[in-house]
Amino acid sequence: MKAFIKSAVAISPQKTFGIKGFPTEVMDYAETGFLKCIEPLYRDFLDPMVSRRMSRIVKMSVCGALGCIQNAGIKMPDGIITGTGLGCIEDTEKFLGSIYTGEERLLNPTPFIQSTHNTVAGAIALAIKCHAYNATYAHRGFSFESAILDALLHVSENPDTHILAGSFDELTPNSYQITRRLGLWKTEPVSSLSLIKEGGTGTMPGEGLAFFMLTGKRDDNSMAQLRSMRTLYKPHSDEEIENVMTRFIEDAGLSSSDIDMAILGLNGDNVSDRIYRHLMKGVLNGIPVSCFKHLCGEYDTSSSFALWLASVIVQSRQVPDCIRLGDMIPEKMNQILIYNHLWGVNHSMYLLSSC
Repeated sequence: MKAFIKSAVAISPQKTFGIKGFPTEVMDYAETGFLKCIEPLYRDFLDPMVSRRMSRIVKMSVCGALGCIQNAGIKMPDGIITGTGLGCIEDTEKFLGSIYTGEERLLNPTPFIQSTHNTVAGAIALAIKCHAYNATYAHRGFSFESAILDALLHVSENPDTHILAGSFDELTPNSYQITRRLGLWKTEPVSSLSLIKEGGTGTMPGEGLAFFMLTGKRDDNSMAQLRSMRTLYKPHSDEEIENVMTRFIEDAGLSSSDIDMAILGLNGDNVSDRIYRHLMKGVLNGIPVSCFKHLCGEYDTSSSFALWLASVIVQSRQVPDCIRLGDMIPEKMNQILIYNHLWGVNHSMYLLSSC
């Protein structure tokens, strides 16, 4: 199944929203221990009276979706599909807090209603008055991949359709402290831009959202072609991952020598990065490699940031210096491979081609 990416928008800890291409200034998060999104100017997209009733992640997601629709140059998508690992955490915390403080009596239903995972997709539909297909997937590390797969199915059945597909995940102080106790994050402050070089145990958490307008037909405004996508759950060994990746490339009618660049989800944790290092010595040996989690942090749907980044690279034919790993510089930008995994459980692969 293939699709063309007509537009792509990301709101992230970098200044990625409202610009063409990659931001010239790269933000470094050295003291906080986590990466937070740079919020857009909501008044450019939302009525203030409407936005004041939305939580932070809902406002950001609606702005990102509206920006993606605007860049695609269409009036109404034929479907809205989102994926999220943990949903609207801030509203969930508000609801649980009201249960505790109110002793389960006289609870405000609004935080509960807005805490559900499909709140964002519903808010987007309400904002543009879209009555078409609307779905949300909550599947941890495969949440974004499930949304993309659903969009690809729609596009394959009707190439004329335009499907808005995206993901969102947020980080709150409470969720950061809870997951920190699990030993997932760095215990000492480090520079996010040097995260990949740090090594050791743990990484830095982040948050973000990205939206893509997918269609089955190419036009002059197409950014890139999403040629293929593959997921892998709990592989038994690094060799199995390498074999699956080799078949994934071959099924697309290519060989590893045809890959111009690989974007990998290295995050600075030795256990997590071991898989990437193995592939760099094997099937990806001799291929220019880039990374992205030092820009957005680790979260359930971080692969959406990688897909946005790859789309921008294919369209602009430029690779930002801040993502390159090593001295190899790709000569072409025709075929880009994305590989990411979440804690060694959820593995995903994407193959993007130039239009």
